[in-house]
Amino acid sequence: MGFKPQELAHDAASVVVQDDAGDKASWRPLLRHECSFSSAVFTDIMINLIKNPNINSSWLFRADIFHDSSGNGIGPRPSELGALPSIPSFSGFERQRRIVRRLIPRSTQRDRPLDQTCLIYASPPTEPAEAQPAAGTHRTLVVYLPHVSSKAEMPFYHPTVRGIAFLHEWAPAESQGHISISYFFFDGSDRTAVKLTRTAFHLLEAVYKHGEGRVNGYKKRVQHDVILPQARVQNTYTALKQKYARGLIASWAETTDPGKHVFEDLSIAAFLIELWADMYGQAAFPGFVDIGCGNGLLVYLLNQEGFKGWGFDARSRKSWATYNTKLETPTASQDSLQQLVLLPPPVSREGLAEASSDGFSPELTHDGRFASGTFIISNHADELTPWTPILATISDCPFIMIPCCSHDLAGKRFRAPPPKDKSKSESAYSSLVSWVSIIATDCGWEAEKEMLRIPSTRNTAILGRKRSGEPSSVDIEAIVHRYGGTAGFLETVIKLARNSSAGH
Repeated sequence: MGFKPQELAHDAASVVVQDDAGDKASWRPLLRHECSFSSAVFTDIMINLIKNPNINSSWLFRADIFHDSSGNGIGPRPSELGALPSIPSFSGFERQRRIVRRLIPRSTQRDRPLDQTCLIYASPPTEPAEAQPAAGTHRTLVVYLPHVSSKAEMPFYHPTVRGIAFLHEWAPAESQGHISISYFFFDGSDRTAVKLTRTAFHLLEAVYKHGEGRVNGYKKRVQHDVILPQARVQNTYTALKQKYARGLIASWAETTDPGKHVFEDLSIAAFLIELWADMYGQAAFPGFVDIGCGNGLLVYLLNQEGFKGWGFDARSRKSWATYNTKLETPTASQDSLQQLVLLPPPVSREGLAEASSDGFSPELTHDGRFASGTFIISNHADELTPWTPILATISDCPFIMIPCCSHDLAGKRFRAPPPKDKSKSESAYSSLVSWVSIIATDCGWEAEKEMLRIPSTRNTAILGRKRSGEPSSVDIEAIVHRYGGTAGFLETVIKLARNSSAGH
């Protein structure tokens, strides 16, 4: 059923009674709804929401857990947290767990973080009738207490209240229960404010939907932060955004949406910077190449942050005039952004000489061979995506590919076969991700996956940084043949190169 909660009257009796509060009616119940999930499910969902406040608010990045009485926090930091609020007691409840978190907003220049204590209470089942030992009611209470002393200290992304309480009541015999939400208001607050009620609605709705989804067998398919901790990447992203975003958006030279592209590339740059910190540590960075670099912004950002590398694309962009820099190589200097089309080694060169005499410019092609160890970036590279693990194997280079549109090894649009794993979606994108991951595995790479936190639905990153065998043991020709061959790729390259020459 849909979420249609009962809105409780302003003078409704409190369902949460704080023993040590001067005004026992301060916890005012706002909304109540039936539910079919147990106390254990409710507690699990609430812990997940405590650890991931971004589920409820797009203004928030995450929560940093400073203390968890269960032993899963990063340790209390009294000097950072300041004075902690006193721990309240509630009639009929015993405290089970205390978590102290810091809410981290997306924009720390505009919004400040908020420290908050989250408390989990449980009450013993009410005494059932002797003939019905399973009929007792279980009650679980979760309370949020912001570390503020006045309304003026509250950031806008949090309801302007002294506390929020979620109550779950469960009758095992009927397999039925209720959830409700209550506020602990500041003195003199408008307890009828529409905004506060609307926020309460959304908070309780999130609990309800997650709980009912769990009962109905929903399993989370997307796992974030598998390779890198969320906090590290988001902190680096925030620093990059503060440093570059305003200027990049103001000087945007393309016809595309600057907001989407700037923030997406800042996010990818942050991920790569933290990834490379793990991969290389204090060792010398081996350089990178961005195949199909598009507007060149990602190359520019990485170069600006001290990671030297270059990128190429079949077509130059207006932005290149701003982003292009000179890179000093062991042999000569070169532009960081270059107009080239890729002609991979497995593609037959037959007919290339004839094309050269008919307006084709061979100097606008690249054979896809790079210095060993060069990190290959393939970000929405379309035709080059399935070639990425193959090129990485030929040159013995680690890589990241973020698939977008589906093309085969011949450069033609096609729909990749659905995943053999029937637990995975059979959508076109899921099929593409699965297909190119299998190519990577067949090339001897351990295909690691990360769902990037970027403003795009095409956000799966596949990493190749660990091998199961030597690149020399891989039969590249057999792999290319297994995945459809290259018939027609040369003609596509020649066409791209001619168009590039015409517009050069």
